[in-house]
Amino acid sequence: MKIHEYQGKEILRKFGVATSRGIACFSVDAAVKAAETLAAQLPTKVWVVKAQIHAGGRGKGGGVKVARSLAEVRLYAEQILGMQLVTHQTGTRGQKVKRLLIEEGADIQKEYYLAVLTDRATQKVAVMASSEGGMDIEEVARRTPEKILKEFVDPLVGITDRQAAALAHGIGVPEASVTRAVEQIKQLYTCYMETDASLAEINPLILEADGNIKALDAKFNFDANALYRHPEIVAYRDLDEEDADEIEASKFDLAYIALDGNIGCLVNGAGLAMATMDTIKLFGAEPANFLDVGGGATTEKVTEAFKIMLRNPKVKGILVNIFGGIMKCDTIAEGIVAAAREVKLGVPLVVRMKGTNDDIGKQILKDSGLPIIAADNMADAAQKIVAAVQ
Repeated sequence: MKIHEYQGKEILRKFGVATSRGIACFSVDAAVKAAETLAAQLPTKVWVVKAQIHAGGRGKGGGVKVARSLAEVRLYAEQILGMQLVTHQTGTRGQKVKRLLIEEGADIQKEYYLAVLTDRATQKVAVMASSEGGMDIEEVARRTPEKILKEFVDPLVGITDRQAAALAHGIGVPEASVTRAVEQIKQLYTCYMETDASLAEINPLILEADGNIKALDAKFNFDANALYRHPEIVAYRDLDEEDADEIEASKFDLAYIALDGNIGCLVNGAGLAMATMDTIKLFGAEPANFLDVGGGATTEKVTEAFKIMLRNPKVKGILVNIFGGIMKCDTIAEGIVAAAREVKLGVPLVVRMKGTNDDIGKQILKDSGLPIIAADNMADAAQKIVAAVQ
């Protein structure tokens, strides 16, 4: 789950991370009023009008503007609110801006990058920092990987003062501000751990003229499996930023992610789903989705899975790949038949199933009278659906 920048900053402040002052808005008039409210607190009358979408690169796409008068705040709010903002992370369709953040201007002396994330290779938490803040970290990694510093933290121990100080010194924080930088690094780590985040990123983390260290942006990804522990974070969810089919799938406990291909995939188990997509690509086609119905699929869940896949106009065929362990093949077969009839399936359907009661499941499919193409193994199934689609 992702959240907006202003929501991320609310969380950061709860854990003692310094951020710029700002007010979230949903209309142009509210943006001007927010600027007026901040003006009473600011030493200089400079504001930043920022689009709030779940994607980076907003500034390059025209979604971040510096205003030096209330008239400019109104002008930029009118320009940004409602625009279809296209960035390198939104794709060519972009994302419609429905929220703004009006924020105080900052006296930026230097920009840094700081992030905390899980490193599966070491089974530790990686704290990353760079002197190249304000840039796409992927670009920094490609061009100057030596400028990305990492400290690997044992979650049973936590980040130490020594590790935080090594990062602060390594990215060139002035000596007078190192203590403050160490505090911010340690507080971000605590925030990451306490919220069950999978990513907590500040880009940029800035040094101001007075030596203060402050978060100028905030990006969070949260582990969906841990959200039951954090209703306060679930409350931040913005459905306007999510794929409508993915939202619908979540209502039926289906793990669904839309992709760009033309072969729909319905599989039980995330690992098998990944292998199925790889096999489709191996034989020259592209999967239209990742869809894991899980180990407890019912007829209703399978039917909804078919409906969701077929809402995608790119889908020209469907491959069902089932391993019957906890989930019995005859139950899946009944769901497939019921779903195919209800949605009046009009594209080729290839089914491969192995495991518990697979002989019964195959007979159910055969007796259905539906034009279902049976396959013996995953490679056979992939070849048959690719051929049927082509």
